[in-house]
Amino acid sequence: MNLYLRYFDKETLVHTADEAIDFLGGISEIEMNPVLEADIRDYAASDVFFPKRYKIRPRVYFIIIKTEAANMQDFKDKKALRQTDREAKEHVTPPVMQKLNEERYGWYEGTLDFKRVLMVPGTGKFQYRDTHFVAQLKAHSGMDCYNRIVEHLRSRVDDRSQFPSVKGKNYKFCYLGDCKQ
Repeated sequence: MNLYLRYFDKETLVHTADEAIDFLGGISEIEMNPVLEADIRDYAASDVFFPKRYKIRPRVYFIIIKTEAANMQDFKDKKALRQTDREAKEHVTPPVMQKLNEERYGWYEGTLDFKRVLMVPGTGKFQYRDTHFVAQLKAHSGMDCYNRIVEHLRSRVDDRSQFPSVKGKNYKFCYLGDCKQ
């Protein structure tokens, strides 16, 4: 396991904790002490793969990243990703927008939670109320379903009502089946 170190424009890729300590000792702003040296050695020996940053002074840090890259160019090209990272990327679910834009004409059920503006009868003032709306409709995609629901609601509720993002957790859709055109 190698270590990538960076402090502003000074960077290096080293093979041992001792080399990392030597590199950091050559930077005048970083004051090496036994506690910092021990922490760097512990980090290098541990199973932790998260990057680690060390504070030099307010808003000034240096970072250490564990990597399997053999040289700096491989590290910069991200060729040494850990195996678990590669496996995770192979099994990534399609992005939300891809599912939303998938063309499939038929019946959809769309569920939308939005903030509806309503007048309070006793005071005459207006307030936002969480409103749950479910509709079954014909659409070409999940995005088309969302657009039709919002268009329908905009003509029936106060203009100040707030509708969620199509990519957010407050909109869900389900394809119910085919229909005749």
